[in-house]
Amino acid sequence: METLRIAVQKSGRLQENSLNLLKESGLHFNNGNGRLKTQAENFPVELLFLRDDDIPQYIEDSVADTGIVGANVFVEKQKQNELILPLGFAKCRLSIAVPRYENYRDTYWLQGKNIATSYPNIVKTFLKKNNIEAGIHEISGSVEIAPGIGLADAVCDIVSSGSTLVSNGLKEVETVLESEAVLIASTKLSSTKKQILDELIFRLQAVQKAKDNKYILMNCPNVAIEAITKIIPGMKSPTILPLKKEGWSSLHSVVDENDFWKKINQLKSLGAEGILVVPIEKMIV
Repeated sequence: METLRIAVQKSGRLQENSLNLLKESGLHFNNGNGRLKTQAENFPVELLFLRDDDIPQYIEDSVADTGIVGANVFVEKQKQNELILPLGFAKCRLSIAVPRYENYRDTYWLQGKNIATSYPNIVKTFLKKNNIEAGIHEISGSVEIAPGIGLADAVCDIVSSGSTLVSNGLKEVETVLESEAVLIASTKLSSTKKQILDELIFRLQAVQKAKDNKYILMNCPNVAIEAITKIIPGMKSPTILPLKKEGWSSLHSVVDENDFWKKINQLKSLGAEGILVVPIEKMIV
């Protein structure tokens, strides 16, 4: 049987979350002892541990079939890959930053300036979109130091908390690209590998939906059931179970965790009691 080869970062900020997501999706594998590849024990998948920046090229060359990279890498490399699924972790942004003392007002400040970056293709697209002509210095690391040593007037680099910019005397002025981990794949997969990939996507989405939602249980007066159902309708409709106490029921539903705190006071005002919120491991809809 054919095996789907998945490339993941061998070290760095994406690796741990990528492997955890695959394990939560039911894949069993051993990635210890500095292995560069490993076979899943219970699913037709082989993992390859590669440099993040190299993954799009390996996929284009059919060395790997699919991979997990940052959206910034996918966009920058411009390889024959297909973006399959945003994965919701490793969120960051690719931003323009300038020295703190500069009076930056808008993108026209960049006209005629030099920009240091590891993402020349993305920066070129950004400059063209804004009708700006500027020089680009491509460097592979320590981008933030460039203005301080006179190499460039500005930088374009990945920003998470912004603390690295601050420590190098820079300020963030333009967001060029919002990024997160994404699943990408070859455009030349066989029908068998496409079937395996579809099953993997199904599993990944089930894990993602579970993380975004919680199972909620509460006791409520029967007269409030209709109003509560409108607030937390669930996937189709809540489960209602009668309690021994006359006129009361136990109501079970699913709620988006981000919405729960906005709705809790509404539920309490309608008489809901004993509210429990339980994590969901997998969610199939």
